[in-house]
Amino acid sequence: MTATETRVVVVGGGMAGHRVAQQAAGRGREVLLLGEEEHRPYNRVLLAEVLAGRFPAEVAALAALPDRVERRTARVVRIDRAERRVLCDDGSAVGYGDLVLATGSNPVLPALRGLFDDRLTGRERHRLPDGVFAFRTMADCADVDAYLPEVRQAVVVGGGLLGVSAARALAARGVSVVLAHQGEHLMERHLDAEAARLLAGHLAELGVEVHTECRVRSVLTDGGRRVTGVELADGFRLEAQLLVVAVGVRPRTNLAEAAGLTVRRGVVVDDRLTTDDPHIHAVGDCAEHRGVLYGLAGPALAQADVLARVLGGEDAAYPGSRLLTRLTLNGGSPLDLAAFGVTAPAGPADRVVRLADASRGTYRKVIVRRDEQGGDRLVGGVLLGDLDTVGTIAGTWEGDEALSAHPLHLLTTQSSTTGGPSR
Repeated sequence: MTATETRVVVVGGGMAGHRVAQQAAGRGREVLLLGEEEHRPYNRVLLAEVLAGRFPAEVAALAALPDRVERRTARVVRIDRAERRVLCDDGSAVGYGDLVLATGSNPVLPALRGLFDDRLTGRERHRLPDGVFAFRTMADCADVDAYLPEVRQAVVVGGGLLGVSAARALAARGVSVVLAHQGEHLMERHLDAEAARLLAGHLAELGVEVHTECRVRSVLTDGGRRVTGVELADGFRLEAQLLVVAVGVRPRTNLAEAAGLTVRRGVVVDDRLTTDDPHIHAVGDCAEHRGVLYGLAGPALAQADVLARVLGGEDAAYPGSRLLTRLTLNGGSPLDLAAFGVTAPAGPADRVVRLADASRGTYRKVIVRRDEQGGDRLVGGVLLGDLDTVGTIAGTWEGDEALSAHPLHLLTTQSSTTGGPSR
């Protein structure tokens, strides 16, 4: 058997792909990592910190890969399952023993008038106007940074985790920022309305003007296709020299679909992170496990660790992830945020325990569900402000064990342990 026939080829040089390569090499496998970005693999969780100017880009770089890993910049355009090889855009063909898809996701670009030029054809038609960015990669970060000297006002479209992070990073650079969000409140996947109000207030202190239930319908440009502002659904216009679109992401599944692998919302994998082809695996944003697309760094790294064990010959299985999302907003008075599980009770078995202190800007809420044995279990929670309790709560949530004390005890117990970010 040749080296090519036993080699692990990882498609995607992000956090998940880097982790698989690193861990599989540590278990004796030869690995080729194919990534489209020129940048050394980096921690995307830190992109907003780099844009805000708090860290240089080098700080976000991931650890150097071991000698058993060869890293190459190339875009894979096709999987040839019959020959067990991938074809790249430079015309080269790479054979594999095991293939790992860690292709991540693409930003969703909404159907806004003026975003694309219908008079153009081919790739030019899909070129964004100057000053419009999808904040997703280190290249995006560098492009925004290079553009900032020309910017006084910016509009961020989308009030999810990424949009909030981008807005506060731009504000930290002295830009006047409007955050336009179509939903009823910010980060509705993670927060309830009361927590979102506190978050909006903190963003306002940082210089971000927040508008919810606000739909942008058009991108305004000058004759040279340079952004000058946006038009809202009610006809009101906002001036801007910079527009960041952060309305969501879509898993990159085109390679898997074209190869005939099962794809629903993502590339479908089993508990061993294996597709319906035993030689092809998927992890991270592109992978759908037990019907779930996680789209966060924490689960992606957990999947990569399990897959590396599988590639090393171990009988390992990924059980799924219980998410605890973290975000820190720096400024005059830093605000920590943590959210997990459901944000509202789902039935009579659920009850809410809440502590709020408006004077300190803190908000702590957990949702507890009575199980069949009469015990209480955490099913969700939202924490804002001074998060000295988050370590205790994170451990209880991740352990999925019955509470040994009244839920109020969780909200008042300090802990030196802090759960890691799952962004």
